[in-house]
Amino acid sequence: MDLLLSLFSNIWSVLLIALFFGGSIFVHELGHFLVARRRGMIVERFSIGFGPKIFGWRGKDGVEYRLSWIPIGGYVLIPQLADGSEMPALEGESQTDCSKLPKPTYGSMMLVLVAGVSCNLIFAFGLACVLWLVGLPTTSDLATTRIGYVQAKLETADGESVPSPASEGGLRVGDTVRAIDGRAVEEWQDLVQTLRTGAGHASDGRRESVFTIERDGQLMDLSLHPLLSGEEQMRRVGISPAYEAIVQKVNADTDAARSGLLAQDRLVALDDTPILNLMTLGDLLEKNPEREHALRVRRGTEHPAEITLTVPARPEAKDSSDFGAEFTADTLLSHPAPLNLIAKSISTTYYGLLSLLNPHSDIGLSKITGPVGIVHLYYEASQVDIRYALWLTIIINVSLAVFNLLPIPVLDGGHMLFATIGRLRGRALPANFIAATQGVFMLLLLTVALYVSFFDVRRLGPAAHKDKAPTTAPSTEPAK
Repeated sequence: MDLLLSLFSNIWSVLLIALFFGGSIFVHELGHFLVARRRGMIVERFSIGFGPKIFGWRGKDGVEYRLSWIPIGGYVLIPQLADGSEMPALEGESQTDCSKLPKPTYGSMMLVLVAGVSCNLIFAFGLACVLWLVGLPTTSDLATTRIGYVQAKLETADGESVPSPASEGGLRVGDTVRAIDGRAVEEWQDLVQTLRTGAGHASDGRRESVFTIERDGQLMDLSLHPLLSGEEQMRRVGISPAYEAIVQKVNADTDAARSGLLAQDRLVALDDTPILNLMTLGDLLEKNPEREHALRVRRGTEHPAEITLTVPARPEAKDSSDFGAEFTADTLLSHPAPLNLIAKSISTTYYGLLSLLNPHSDIGLSKITGPVGIVHLYYEASQVDIRYALWLTIIINVSLAVFNLLPIPVLDGGHMLFATIGRLRGRALPANFIAATQGVFMLLLLTVALYVSFFDVRRLGPAAHKDKAPTTAPSTEPAK
């Protein structure tokens, strides 16, 4: 039975990957196809993927439809737009004599080229409307920017344990982060992404991020000096989100059971220290294992009452992992406004690209997600909830739209650039020049795809699990 369920789960994941990831490429190329046909242009081929075909057929409209081997995008072969820019090795040579076809106007060319991006954004907006209606599941720790834990030490890139930037910079448990480097943050993932893509440096050369926090109703700015830490060597300061830890399960014959802890109890404080993050509980239990502790919890749903339990002394305990309880956080259902979700995705992609191009940032090609990583994200999302796959598809479509507008040959923005230069100079750029430029950049694109895929595979290996949160904590990464 378990084997059957596993097989069904994997088939379901593959179907979702094909539907959403492949569909995102299909939608983009469909935009080019429909507008080209509408403007009276000849379309020879509609391909998902580049290179030799896996299978295909020729439709009654004379267009060859195919699925190709190199899954890093797709193309629509439109001879009247080519001007020598097609890639014979990857797209195949055109069989049409372009000299006998009317040359499209500059306006028609722009409409065809921008149609793919437009369809990606329309598709993303449609999915965002669906997500707005059905809601996106999240947890209370990810829906906040309130700090629940400040790490005392942080491990640097060379393995040295040093005081964390958060503790040195003055961040406190209970502070709410409103912005980083002037960019507003609304959720924990916003905070993490903004911190990671920051490129600020102090006058002494140290990395610097300005945290705008709210404390006791007052806004203040604190300058912190992030360190590169964790498996991926990203900017971190040593903080984790605040949430109410809920007892999910109490194992028999453990200290948690002997304390009288029950499922659904909500942790309030240990020895008068508020527990806003499970790591606080672990620190306090490990600090004084030889004595009893007073654990305050809130019990009940309709008429909750706060009670105090006694945690027995644990002189032989090595750490808090054997306490004997499993915890979770509240599950919430958010309904992100479609336009806000699209705008946030555009902003995230924009700042990610800026960080990638900024020589002072710590983001390099090895830290971005490639095709292998995207497929893995889809697989994980499909195992949890299809709504996560919808959310991921929205982000991917927006990213495709922004990326394709870059003025890089082989991308839509590159084609638009060539067409615009040709219009300004009164004649098209030489076909040989366009073909050579396209060839170089296609080779670079393939090389980058292979490079980032190598690191995607590394992240999926055993080393990728070193930096996960304790098993008793909600499914969020530890201190940032």
